[in-house]
Amino acid sequence: MKLYIGNKNYSSWSMRPRVLLKAFGIPFDEVKLRFDFTPDSAFYQALGPLTPTAKVPVLQEDDGFAVWDTLAITEALADLFPEHAIWPRERQQRARARSLCAEMHAGFGKLRSLCPMNIDADLSAVGAKLLDSEPALRVDLARIDALWCDALASSGGPFLFGAFAAVDAYFTPVVMRVTRYGLPLSDTAGAYMQAVEQHPAVAAWVKDAVAEQDFLDFEEPYRQKVGNKPELL
Repeated sequence: MKLYIGNKNYSSWSMRPRVLLKAFGIPFDEVKLRFDFTPDSAFYQALGPLTPTAKVPVLQEDDGFAVWDTLAITEALADLFPEHAIWPRERQQRARARSLCAEMHAGFGKLRSLCPMNIDADLSAVGAKLLDSEPALRVDLARIDALWCDALASSGGPFLFGAFAAVDAYFTPVVMRVTRYGLPLSDTAGAYMQAVEQHPAVAAWVKDAVAEQDFLDFEEPYRQKVGNKPELL
């Protein structure tokens, strides 16, 4: 299989399936595409034959079949590798984990728009200003805190449903945002975020993102294209 991803420092959606694949030791080839939104760029040329959205991530299976969108990729991996507990084994817990992922996929717009992922940065000063000026950001944070604390109380941790799984991979970019912007959550949520950051699959992504010097000069064009809509990537 091949997983097409974007810049590791910024591409929150790319982070989810890559972390998931690494966490379960599923073999794949990584194809990292430099963000370039000019017409006929290598970015669009690579994605054009695979997905009409021309966005990352994309999972290309061994026979060439392509799956895009992080939720669809997660479901495809669960089908392809049933031996792995990508979702919880128990039916109701599996449904709850999917509910959390779907809420993340469709919600928390203020957090995503105001706090684009930037792993290799200390953005705590920006976060403090946003907390003062954007009350809706606090609403998103309160909901995330409640989701995490409820799941952890039910499972006993250290991850949302006990062992690291798809739902935790799905929330890794949220952890990146909250920690880099210095946003306040409960102690329980803080312990969960620490466990996520220490997971080998997450730590490997962060290490790569920090070392991604060849992509740093693309930061300004990235900002111009994406603006306050990093979810487009």
